[in-house]
Amino acid sequence: MSEQAIESFWADAKVRANLNRLRAYTGSNAQESLRPPAWSFGATADQADRLLALVLDGTKTATSSALRDYDSGEEPVPTVGTLSIITDGAGMPRALITTTDVRIVPFGDVDAEHARLEGEGDLSLEHWRDVHHEFFTETGGEVTDDTEIVMERFKVLWKP
Repeated sequence: MSEQAIESFWADAKVRANLNRLRAYTGSNAQESLRPPAWSFGATADQADRLLALVLDGTKTATSSALRDYDSGEEPVPTVGTLSIITDGAGMPRALITTTDVRIVPFGDVDAEHARLEGEGDLSLEHWRDVHHEFFTETGGEVTDDTEIVMERFKVLWKP
């Protein structure tokens, strides 16, 4: 990942996404001052590129992760208003998103609406369960219907 590319993207994105409309009155705010984390969807470069394409065309407006992935404390559980710079498989910044909703539910309670908003495959809950069961198993171990899942909705604030 190119730190220079990320910094350049952030300098442009925070202005174009209009993160501080009242700058003349209030000065800089924390949201525009602190660069958000840069990351990609998926676990491989190919997954990152495929999922990013769905974000950029507006098909993907949600994502999910296993709550256990946050146990280390290295990364906070997303909250409403969290900003993220989304990168492609090569680590280049491609979109600025903000989290609009977060719910934590057991794997067995993820609903069809969330599966559809993730924008993958045939958009069905069955597809979502198959793909995510495999992904969460590969990246963290056993998955049951009780495994807690962080369901996150987001919107794109800016894409170059």
